Amino acid sequence: MKRARGVAVLASTAPESGVETQWRRRERVLDAALAIAATGGYEAVQMRVVAKRSGIAVGTLYRYFPSKVHLLVSVLAREIESVEASADLDDAAGTAAARLHYVIDRLNLSMQRNPQLAEAMTRAFVFADASAADEVDRVSRMTDRMFARAISGGDPAEQHYHTARVISDVWLSNLLAWLTRRASAADVSKRLDLAVRLLVGESICR
Repeated sequence: MKRARGVAVLASTAPESGVETQWRRRERVLDAALAIAATGGYEAVQMRVVAKRSGIAVGTLYRYFPSKVHLLVSVLAREIESVEASADLDDAAGTAAARLHYVIDRLNLSMQRNPQLAEAMTRAFVFADASAADEVDRVSRMTDRMFARAISGGDPAEQHYHTARVISDVWLSNLLAWLTRRASAADVSKRLDLAVRLLVGESICR
């Protein structure tokens, strides 16, 4: 028993693995980029500034994120992942339209909390090059999956993903319109409602 307790103590005080250290460092970088973008927007996110705020060398930062665009798309991916993890479709009503409304609301709220941050992340996503392709695909997969689950109410089939892809495109285009002040929040709501009615045959208006 004493030996077992000794093993337990050794295990609890063991140093972090290299993988865990890298993960924590990556999270610090994402936190720093998010904070800078939230107060200064896209232009304020400079790799040198992010590295200093993260407490790492600029060269180390570039090993994690080869460009500013890649970094900001990674911030967006983490934000979308957080929305997906917290979305509980059991909280929504029983129709596909109501579930879509719930998911769209959560996504919009996550973006509207800080327009400067939303603009920085979205701008990076739209203009991303091949260096950020994996993160762009990750964001697209997550939004598609959220909408497909909302449409199906369970395990999505292929046709649900086809419809979800269209809704994702409509959502992104209207997010851009809102960020560039070409559309109000009310305009965006109406357009998304129309898209849902055309695609799933129900209104999401409350």
